[in-house]
Order: sequence, then C-alpha cells, then structure tokens
Amino acid sequence: QVQLVESGGGLVQPGGSLRLSCAASGSIFSINAMGWYRQAPGKERELVAVKITGGSANYADSVKGRFTISRDNAKNTVYLQMNSLKPEDTAVYYCYADILDQVTKFYGDYWGQGTQVTVSS
Repeated sequence: QVQLVESGGGLVQPGGSLRLSCAASGSIFSINAMGWYRQAPGKERELVAVKITGGSANYADSVKGRFTISRDNAKNTVYLQMNSLKPEDTAVYYCYADILDQVTKFYGDYWGQGTQVTVSS
C-alpha cells in the first residue's frame, strides 16, 4: 500500500503565497515522478506541475513564473510553492506520484486526498 498525504492548503488573498506539501509512504521501491494537479468546480482536473526524478520540471502555462515545484527525494516529498496567487487558482489541489511498488514491482499512479486552495479577498 502506498499513501500520499497532503498539507498546506487554505484561504489566501490575491497576490499572496501558499506552500503545499505531499509525502509518500508505504510500499515504495522507487518514485518515477511526483507532481500536482488541480480541479476547479465544474472543470476537469488539470496538470499544474510535475517533476521527474533526476529530470526537469514541467508546468502548466497558467502557472509558469509563479509556481515552483521541488522534491526532497530522501523524504519522498514534493512541494509546490505558489506565489502571486490569483482567484482563478482556486481549486482542490491533488498530489500525484508514479511509484514502483516494492512488493508487486509494478508502477502505479497514486493520488492524495486533495487540499483546498481558495484565493479571495
């Protein structure tokens, strides 16, 4: 079993900042990639940012220059630093990880429970 636990969401004013964290635990042999998706009311889930292990990061055009994804591989943790937040960033943010299970030796996609980010004055 693999679990992803997120933290760091909340209410922030436009122009403010938030930092999301997500820690993976359980039957982990290795992690290929970790990232963040978001889903706003009435919209489909969309990629925000993803960072491949040992590789580069990719961002949605809408967050480039404002959001930064980083990872602590030793802690199996991914972070999303969100600056200059806008009302349109309001959504439930989901942590994602592509993990090689230690027991099954199969890669699988895993998701966190989601954390609400609300940008409003």
